[in-house]
Amino acid sequence: HSSRRCAVDADQKRMYKLMADVISAAGHEIRLAILDYLKDGEQCVCDIAEHVEANRSNVSRHLAVMLNAGLVAQRKDGLKMMYSLRTPCILNITKCVTGVLRDRAQQTTEILGSLR
Repeated sequence: HSSRRCAVDADQKRMYKLMADVISAAGHEIRLAILDYLKDGEQCVCDIAEHVEANRSNVSRHLAVMLNAGLVAQRKDGLKMMYSLRTPCILNITKCVTGVLRDRAQQTTEILGSLR
């Protein structure tokens, strides 16, 4: 009997695709900046655009991608559209990526140190 695991089944493949879609929706520098900004609470598009130093239409497009992926929620407040984090746990991905970057920097430092 083989110790190899069974191949990925159709349900697992669908789940991986859904997970990749969510990660992809967060995977842009402006979107990461928006998610980070929203950690402090609900914000209007105008303030988000100012914070990430991008025009409102560009920010709105990025917000639409994240809205469709379920990362942010929106509500209308008079004439303003307000956005908040639907799933704050998405910020865990930035902590994880920061850890990867630190590890990579440490490895590079060690490699460069060994060249001396």
